[in-house]
Amino acid sequence: MQKIKIGVIGTGHLGKLHTNFLSKSEFAEFIGVYDSDADLANSVATEFGTKSYESFDKLLDEIDAVSVAATTSAHYKLMKEALEKNVHVFVEKPITSKAKEAEEIVALAESKNLKIQVGHIERFNPAVLAIAKYIDNPTFIQTDRLAQFSTRGTDVAVVLDLMIHDIDLILSFVKSPVKEIKANGVAVVSETYDIANARIEFENGAVANVTASRISQKKMRKMRIFQKDAYLSLDFTTGTPEVYRIVGDKSELAEGHISFGSMGTGTRKKNLIYLQPEIEEINALQYELDLFLKCIINKENPTVSGKDGLEALRVARIIESIIEENQIT
Repeated sequence: MQKIKIGVIGTGHLGKLHTNFLSKSEFAEFIGVYDSDADLANSVATEFGTKSYESFDKLLDEIDAVSVAATTSAHYKLMKEALEKNVHVFVEKPITSKAKEAEEIVALAESKNLKIQVGHIERFNPAVLAIAKYIDNPTFIQTDRLAQFSTRGTDVAVVLDLMIHDIDLILSFVKSPVKEIKANGVAVVSETYDIANARIEFENGAVANVTASRISQKKMRKMRIFQKDAYLSLDFTTGTPEVYRIVGDKSELAEGHISFGSMGTGTRKKNLIYLQPEIEEINALQYELDLFLKCIINKENPTVSGKDGLEALRVARIIESIIEENQIT
């Protein structure tokens, strides 16, 4: 079986996780790591029995693909260097800091027929994978992504740090151009916005209400999806998907469904059923990294492409610009 020679740039918290999974992947020949902090890179290399490179350029000379787990502000430069050396790229979200940078990177990858996959990991959350087949033309989506404060990630506002996860999911579910955005936010303990809320309206009439905070007392990561004859709920923290559907008759009551009885009268009577979709136990990070390697081997499009990452970033940046405009001086 073909294996992809791959390395990791950035050996902080995420980079260490990437190194762990890629060094074990059946689709990878793991080559080594690089970090501008040589002591940190050497420590991670020793822990996983791999090589620490003295420069990113030297690592690129020996690999077919790279996982970029450095800070967001460094993504553009690192990705450009990799692509110019004909190296496929997996990059943690967001794809870059600026939309223009992402546009350039996507165009460069296309011109060289190289793969870019963006690490929007919630696409691979087992709860999302389990409920995806029940999502059909949503009309309203409510998300709440609340986290306790951590200094990690505060180099960017909460929109790029946390909300972008839900933006990417919403764009993948709604599949319609954005028509209008309203937003507000506030900086509380850091120099960038720590709380943000956005209302995203789509051309097909769908609406998403998105809230993100990184100064909450309790962690909450939930999404509620409303569509014709169905309500779907996702709890990303517990990994619990739930589906409530209205069906015409009980013949649609399949195995695993629970009937909550009927509603309405006469010929308009319908049945309410409940289902908790079965979840496949997978590690989302390992799964998305393996899919990246497989898309290179099989010459397929990445599940979360550079263009997907660009669209999520565009929406996130619009939200940030609106928040800036709405600030009270």
